[in-house]
Amino acid sequence: MDVPETVRAALADVSVEGTTCLEAGAGVGNTTAGLLDAGARRVYAVTKDRDHARTVRERVGRDDGRLHVLQADLRSLPVDAETVDVTTAHGLCNVLPPAALDAVVTELSRVATPGCRLVVDDYDPPPADSGVSTLFGLENAAANATTGTPALSFYPSGALRRWFEGAGWEFQRERTLLDPVPWTHSHLSAHTAVIEELAAEDGSAHLRSIRDRARSLVEGIEQESVGRMYSLAFTCPDAG
Repeated sequence: MDVPETVRAALADVSVEGTTCLEAGAGVGNTTAGLLDAGARRVYAVTKDRDHARTVRERVGRDDGRLHVLQADLRSLPVDAETVDVTTAHGLCNVLPPAALDAVVTELSRVATPGCRLVVDDYDPPPADSGVSTLFGLENAAANATTGTPALSFYPSGALRRWFEGAGWEFQRERTLLDPVPWTHSHLSAHTAVIEELAAEDGSAHLRSIRDRARSLVEGIEQESVGRMYSLAFTCPDAG
């Protein structure tokens, strides 16, 4: 499969060939494909979503035994300590509230070898006056009303950098992957679908109102290019 340019740009300065890699939050396999194409010896593609796990196997699976898809919680990885040479998290942190992010960072630190490279790609908070910001706010309102937890947490690059530095990772570099970010109609519709699912499960007038506002918003803007996607790279210090 084709590797997205954002993934190639994020991995351009990372030595992947011959390493054991962990893709934290495999999604549909884009970064997993990038790691395999770059010559990884083994890739653990981790997701707790069954459909995503199946999609990664179907899209990226090869006959060489290098891909290991793990359906697991990132807060409790089925991976031995100090075994991962390169870790990637592409578009992961924005779906983790602070408590979950803290637990995930702890696990990523546990499995990292001394000298492990960590690449974290994510999004600055979109401008407050943008349509996508309003849509994401509606999604969080729906999630808070039904689960008590927001669906999305956009961390500025500086905040995410300090978070990983606080866990002992050494900062290496920051680069911009997209500016502005092209939020397509397909992207926006996917977020609306989350709201619709929550509204169907809850059934309240409040959730139906949020759903209707989201539908109207997406119909009105179709697509929007705003905000920035960034890439941060870190290194796990050598022991001692």
